[in-house]
Amino acid sequence: MSNPGGPVLLSQDRDGVRTLTLNRPRRKNAINPELWTALRDALGEAGRDRSVRALVITGAGGSFCSGADISVPDDVHPKHKLQRLTDVALALHELPVPTVAKVSGVAVGAGWNLALGCDLVVATPESEFCQIFSKRGLSIDLGGSWLLPKLVGLQQAKRLALLAETIGAAEARDLGLVTWVVPADEIDDFVDDLTERLAAGPPIALAHTKALLNEGVDRTMRDALANEARAQVGNFATADAAAAYAAFAERREPSFTGRWALSRSDGEQTE
Repeated sequence: MSNPGGPVLLSQDRDGVRTLTLNRPRRKNAINPELWTALRDALGEAGRDRSVRALVITGAGGSFCSGADISVPDDVHPKHKLQRLTDVALALHELPVPTVAKVSGVAVGAGWNLALGCDLVVATPESEFCQIFSKRGLSIDLGGSWLLPKLVGLQQAKRLALLAETIGAAEARDLGLVTWVVPADEIDDFVDDLTERLAAGPPIALAHTKALLNEGVDRTMRDALANEARAQVGNFATADAAAAYAAFAERREPSFTGRWALSRSDGEQTE
């Protein structure tokens, strides 16, 4: 089913920040097959586009996302339905740039886990969150079984998933599921400032840091240290490390590019 109001996913670029807007406001941005595919493709494209330095996911019409649209007839095999979710969850998790969920209104089921899959979550005081799956006779999906225990601990994760309680933004923040709660009339400016700072950061170093943090929760200390060492070697091979040191010495803000800057034997630099 197509969106009578236009594309199901909107994409906008501004100063290195790409904003993806779920655009099914009449369904509170419930994700239908078309939107799952559009999200997968848009996330993959963002990961390949070196001009993208940060990414925002939000929803149109005052809601973030009410979850998967179970009202839409879909006669494909359940294995293929779930593959759509897997593709989106992995594409978001493995995206090398920092990601921000800008949440207004409801974030429910897969919609909430889509927000939790982002690196940072900004919500309004009116935002509401629910792992609604059990009320639909379903088990948790879109990575929620992996994300929730790591963010809130096993016991609270079970509470949220088994009881499917709706919680507000303040409680979500106290549990560590929301990073900031910002008044509705300030959230756009807040996210603009936040992503401007993220986009100004060293892209290679931020990509390494994000991957190290995501992977570190499942690794031993020895594994984490080895991964950190390998990542740091890659960072020192960019122009950003030298730019940061020079800026520190000159008491100014650095300008990061992520440019590969190993010297060739003839003294030239390459990208």
